[in-house]
Amino acid sequence: MNEALEVWIDQGLCTGDGICAQYAPEVFELDIDGLAYVKGADDELLQEPGAATPVPLPLLTDVIDSAKECPGDCIHVRRVADGVEVYGPDAG
Repeated sequence: MNEALEVWIDQGLCTGDGICAQYAPEVFELDIDGLAYVKGADDELLQEPGAATPVPLPLLTDVIDSAKECPGDCIHVRRVADGVEVYGPDAG
């Protein structure tokens, strides 16, 4: 069963290493401020705090690896249906 997931970044914890953008450049990008953001439709950076974007199924492994490898522990992946974090610092 593949549940819809979304991902967001806590910029307050972002260290700007860019590991996420290396793993999944279709989802993450570093901005001019040196912090990582998720990308929405049309590759626009979503700069509102807590802004989330859907995780494309083909990129799920890359997004999960980004969350696991992130030195800032700032990448949160949660189920859309109930908002429960499944990967990231707050995952059960």
